[in-house]
Amino acid sequence: MRLDKFLTEMGLGTRSEVKKILKTKQITVNGEIVTKPETKVEPENDQISYKGEPVTYCEYEYYLFYKPAGCVTATEDQLHKTVMDYLTDTVRSDLFPVGRLDIDTEGLLLITNDGALAHDLLSPAKHVEKTYYAVIDGVVTEKDVNSFENGVDIGEEKLTKPGKLRILKSEPESEIELTITEGRFHQVKRMFEAVGKKVLYLKRISMGPLQLTDDLKPGEYRPLTEEEITALKIVNK
Repeated sequence: MRLDKFLTEMGLGTRSEVKKILKTKQITVNGEIVTKPETKVEPENDQISYKGEPVTYCEYEYYLFYKPAGCVTATEDQLHKTVMDYLTDTVRSDLFPVGRLDIDTEGLLLITNDGALAHDLLSPAKHVEKTYYAVIDGVVTEKDVNSFENGVDIGEEKLTKPGKLRILKSEPESEIELTITEGRFHQVKRMFEAVGKKVLYLKRISMGPLQLTDDLKPGEYRPLTEEEITALKIVNK
């Protein structure tokens, strides 16, 4: 791997910023000062340092992020704050959100640079479950539960795949949990619109084996545990 690519991926800056750092003679490889960005390194074997501090190679990072309302699920946006703006002390520079939550939707979002894992988690063929908590304008009934179990017509060619709807409170303003295995555009909102109701508040509380826990507040994140990473990979086999 080129040295400038390695340093960029490890978060020292953009390619142009890294080249400027190299010119200051503050980068060493195996104890030798290196100034050429094209220098080839073996990240897992070579000892690379910046200002005397080792730059440790990290191939993949995985974070569980509690997305707050009001930010967009993107790596960059000209108008809104993005979910990536909240991650301030990560190593990799190539992280991205897995899937998408609407700007007004809160909840669990996986942030990683593991493209293969992300692809599998989002693949309809994998049937990875995603559970949402929602407040609904309207009385949610067992009829709605049955409708969701059979798939709902949301105006597309095919019905949605069966959803597991659990009623927590059935009142003029109801509370529910809904588990689905797809990720169609505005899917939860459109499913409720199809049965004559409106989503007032929406939060994703789980994705596969990952659970949103009380220790995280909106806008906060934490690295996944080794057990969580293993569980994710097992789900995708």
